[in-house]
Amino acid sequence: MYIIHHRGLFFWITGLLLAAAVGAILVFGLPLGIDFTGGSLMQVSYPGGVPPLATIQKQVAVVPLGAVDVRSAGTNAVDIRMRTMTPAEHDAVLAAISQNASTTELAYTSVGPALGSQFTDKALWALFAVVLVIVFYIAFAFRKVSRPVPSWGYGLTVVAMLAIDLIVPTGFYAALCHYTGAQVDSLFIVGLLALLGYVVNDVIVIFDRIREHLARNEKTGLKESFEDTIGKSINETMTRSINTALTVVLALLALIYFGAPATRDFALVMLVGVAAGTFSSIARSAPLLIPIAGWFTKK
Repeated sequence: MYIIHHRGLFFWITGLLLAAAVGAILVFGLPLGIDFTGGSLMQVSYPGGVPPLATIQKQVAVVPLGAVDVRSAGTNAVDIRMRTMTPAEHDAVLAAISQNASTTELAYTSVGPALGSQFTDKALWALFAVVLVIVFYIAFAFRKVSRPVPSWGYGLTVVAMLAIDLIVPTGFYAALCHYTGAQVDSLFIVGLLALLGYVVNDVIVIFDRIREHLARNEKTGLKESFEDTIGKSINETMTRSINTALTVVLALLALIYFGAPATRDFALVMLVGVAAGTFSSIARSAPLLIPIAGWFTKK
């Protein structure tokens, strides 16, 4: 019952985390990668060691491409981002950066502006569709337990918590982009969708236990306060939630330290999201039902 009795503290922690995340998004912004804006991305390795980035920038400037962004990508590689190139421009850039050093092109991606815009629309629709299905599912699951919170109230509560659970890792990623030069790409969207599934699963476990207790209390005539029901449900599912989170965190840490650089940012976003989601499901989502129930009771 500790969490229930001190829910005000956890709500304040939530507010601070949310404010920090929103502040990071507003201050640093979210730089969109070529998946969204269109453009070309080259990843080139230098077996003999990467020359100064300014030198590479000057070499690429020989080809009239406009603004070009050169950033480190691991120990002996760089990422070169620019507008969409023609095959001839691509060959010219490779020739320019290979004049004074041995290079190997590891990857080359080119996305047109129309395709990038289409990807943006599909990503937003995917997030919207997932959230909508979640609301309908939870409202349906709680249709027979509508006191003291109506069935749709549980669904809206989960959606509100999901919004926070997505904003927090997004704010973290905005700061990460600012300091490391990372960009929002398709893996970031995949990470958010994966977090939606993980967090919903965690929250539904607790909400479903609340539903079971409410149905059992109504059937047996047991007089139990809604606060006690929620506290009991949290205690019964807390160990499961923490153990599940620890398992996922260990896998993500292994991916961060031993995985490929291309998936490192994805793993970091997932790590922050899993930590925020676990905190949300235990200390925020279910306790939030108590003030919501009080509001509906007064109504």
